[in-house]
Amino acid sequence: MSVLIDCTPLLMRSAGVKNYLYYWCRALGRCDSGGDLELFPFLGDLGGLDHERSPLGLGGTLGRLALVQLLNRTRIPLADPWLGKARLFHCSNQVRYPPRHQKLTATIHDLTSWVLPECHKASTVAADRIFSERVLKRADLLIAPSENTRQDAVRILGLRPESIEVILHGVPEEFFSVSQSDMARAAERYRLPKPYLLFVGSIEPRKNLDRLLDAYAGLRPTLREEFELVLAGPRGWRYHAVAGRIAGGLPGVRHLGYVPEADLPGLTAGAAACVYPSLYEGFGFPVAQAMAAGTPVVTSPAGSLREIAGESALYVDPLSVSSIRAEIERVLCSSHLRDELAAGGRRRAELFRWSRCARLSWDFFRKAQG
Repeated sequence: MSVLIDCTPLLMRSAGVKNYLYYWCRALGRCDSGGDLELFPFLGDLGGLDHERSPLGLGGTLGRLALVQLLNRTRIPLADPWLGKARLFHCSNQVRYPPRHQKLTATIHDLTSWVLPECHKASTVAADRIFSERVLKRADLLIAPSENTRQDAVRILGLRPESIEVILHGVPEEFFSVSQSDMARAAERYRLPKPYLLFVGSIEPRKNLDRLLDAYAGLRPTLREEFELVLAGPRGWRYHAVAGRIAGGLPGVRHLGYVPEADLPGLTAGAAACVYPSLYEGFGFPVAQAMAAGTPVVTSPAGSLREIAGESALYVDPLSVSSIRAEIERVLCSSHLRDELAAGGRRRAELFRWSRCARLSWDFFRKAQG
C-alpha cells in the first residue's frame, strides 16, 4: 500500500495543522504496520518543526508553492506524474483540485469557519468552504480528531457519519518525560524566576485572550504578585488589540512570542497551570500537551475540549470573566487540587500517543483503499 500525503501546510506559517502534519507523518513513517509513505509536494526529510518557517530553503519552498497555486488557478487536478505509485491521496485544504482517479481522504481539523466565522479572515472562511465542497464531500473516507468534530461535520456539512473515522491526535514524546533541567532551562531562557500561569497558542480572537487578561487582572493582588501570566505563541489574525493591551502595561503579564518546539515541554511542565479558555477547538493541542507534562489545566468546554480533557481539568464559562477568574484562583490556591489534576492529566494523556494515532491511521488508509 502506498499513500501520498499533501504536506503543503508544512511549507507555510501555521500552528495546529502544521503541528499535526509534522508529527503525524513522522509517526506514520516509523510505524511497523505501515505501508509506503510519500509526501507531496516532493518533500523528502521532514527536518525539524518550525511553525514560522518552511523546512526547505527559499527556492525549494517558493517553487513548490508556485506549483500548488498554478494547479489551483488553472483548475487542473493533480495528475499521475505527481502521484508516483500512490493509489491514495490524503488532501490538505491547500489543494483545490485533488486527483480524480485515486482514492481520496482528508482530515477535518475543526469547523471554526462555520461555528465562529467572525474569528477568521473572510479568505479563510471562503477557502474552507471550497475545501468542504471539493474535497470533504467527495472523499472516500475522512479523519476527525474528536467525536465532537465528527458530529459537527455531520450536522453542519451534511456528511455521512459512516464516512468519518475518529482518530485522536498525539502529543510529542518530549512532553511525557520532561526533566527538572528542561524546566530550569526554559525558566532561565525566558527569564521566569516566579511561578507562572501559561497560555500556549496564537494571539487571535478565537483564543479568548481579552477575557483571560481581564480575569488575570481581577485576581487577588497577592496572587498576581506571586504568579505571572505568560503568553506563548505567535501573532495571529487581529492580534493588535491584545498586543496593544500588553504593550500598554499590564502588571504581571508577559508575551514571549513564538516559542520553538524544543522549549515548549520545559516551559509547559514548569507552569503552575495551563490556562486555555478558547471559544472553540477541534482538538486542543495545548491542553493535551499540558496533561502529558503533568501540568494542571483550566480550560473551556467549547468544541472538543471537554472530550479531550475529560475529568482531568477545571472548566470555565468562556464568555464569563468572573468564571475564568474563579477557576484560576481555585487552582492557584490549592496545591492538593493541582496535584490531583496533574495526576489525572498524565493518565488521560496516554490516549494521545502519536504511535497509537499512526497505527490507527494505517488501518484507516487500508479501509479507504478497500
